[in-house]
Amino acid sequence: MRVAMPMTSLCAALTAVRRALTSLLSVLALLVPVTGAAQAEIYRCELGNGVVEYNNTVAAGKEPNCRRVDLPQITTIPAPRGPTGTRPAAGAPAGASSGSAKSGSPADFPKVDAATQRSRDNDRRQIIEEELKREEARLAGLRKEYNNGEPERLGDERNYQKYLDRIQRLKEEVARSETNVGVLRKELAAIKD
Repeated sequence: MRVAMPMTSLCAALTAVRRALTSLLSVLALLVPVTGAAQAEIYRCELGNGVVEYNNTVAAGKEPNCRRVDLPQITTIPAPRGPTGTRPAAGAPAGASSGSAKSGSPADFPKVDAATQRSRDNDRRQIIEEELKREEARLAGLRKEYNNGEPERLGDERNYQKYLDRIQRLKEEVARSETNVGVLRKELAAIKD
C-alpha cells in the first residue's frame, strides 16, 4: 500500500534535514581550526607607531613589516607519580600525601638550614627592593609624561589621532606600572623577616 505524502510535509522534512546537515557542517568547520591551532604559524608585525603585534593570520605574513617567528617545538613532560597506596590527609591540598601534610613537602625533599634560608630571603628582599625602586621611578616618569591625561604634543604628532594613540598607550603603561608596584610591594610583605 502506498501512502501519499502531502507536498508541504515533504518540503518540511527536507528543510529539517538540510538544517541538520548545515548545523553539522558548521560544527565540523569550527572544529577544524581548533585542531590546527597548535601548529599555527605566528607572525611578528611592527606597526607604524612602533607597537609590536603578534598575529597568526596568513594576511599578516604577506605584509612587508611582518616576519614569521620560528617557535621551538613544545615539549611536555608528565609529572612523576607519587608513591602508590598513600592518600591525601583530610583537608590537605590535592596531590599532597599523608606523610607530607605537616611539612608541606615530601619527606625526601632537600632541606636547607635556617641560616642559608635567611641569606636567600635577604638576597630576595634586596633584589625585589631594587626592582621596586626602578619600577617606582619608571611610574613617576610615566605619570609626569602622562600629565593627568593631557601630555604635551610632540612635534611629529600633527595628526590628532596619533596624539590620542600616545595618550592611550601612556595610560595603559601607567596602569601596568601601578600594578607592578603593587605586586612587588605584596611580594616584599610576603618575605619572612
